[in-house]
Amino acid sequence: MKSILFLLLASVTVAADGVRTEHDIDYLGDGRAEKADLYLPANPQPGQTFPAVVIIHGGGWSGGDKRAAREINIGTTLALNGYVGMSINYLLANKDHPGPTWPQNLHDCKTAVRWLRANAGRLHIDPDHIGTIGGSAGGHLAAMLTITGPELDPPGEGSCQIQCGVDLYGPVLWFTQRDLSMFRKSREEAPELYKAASPLTHVDKNDPPVLILHGTADKTVAVADSEALAAAMKAAGAEHQLVIIPDAPHSFHLEPKQRDLRPLVLGFFDKHLKGK
Repeated sequence: MKSILFLLLASVTVAADGVRTEHDIDYLGDGRAEKADLYLPANPQPGQTFPAVVIIHGGGWSGGDKRAAREINIGTTLALNGYVGMSINYLLANKDHPGPTWPQNLHDCKTAVRWLRANAGRLHIDPDHIGTIGGSAGGHLAAMLTITGPELDPPGEGSCQIQCGVDLYGPVLWFTQRDLSMFRKSREEAPELYKAASPLTHVDKNDPPVLILHGTADKTVAVADSEALAAAMKAAGAEHQLVIIPDAPHSFHLEPKQRDLRPLVLGFFDKHLKGK
């Protein structure tokens, strides 16, 4: 009954390119304003299933939206290539939420994984093959969604484990360099909170594979942040790939003018979510 209600409340369209979308899905339940958009292959065959990917927007953990240009580009690309994309809004540290938003922002991402598994039948999803992709602050959350385990899962039932993740220029070193709004405390006041939110704290050899992408012209998040994550994963023996894109700025999607990243990203997901 709950899945039927989600479907009735969502805005369902079929785009000219054959991608079916469902907008403003209430994936977090009562009392939460944040919603999700779905990007689905338009005409699934009986019995056919698809891997799913949680798409996490950026915005410094305080802004951004699930339906920004980058997220539409990613969701459409995924659906056209046999994936279900779920672009989510999550709790933001802004004027509407004066308290801390960590770890609730990560909990929201993990809840999206549970929602996909709970609705796998209706959406033709393979619940054993779920990944994530995010940019900037969303890249940080995508990395955390990939490499953290039950110690940072939200209350409730169902697995939050995913099989792989793509981190687009996510902050890593910021957690030792800056005071961040999502904590509502400084590094001096709450060093353990900052440590717990850093991907470097959680890397180990059993982590699912992570693809890390960063542009050399990024003036918002330094390439050194992605290099630090890659170095930590290498030291731990965790599977990863770091790709540096010459001249690419911050906030690129899968088709920046510097390089078409669709073959790289889809190839990564195909390998780890489709077994190709």
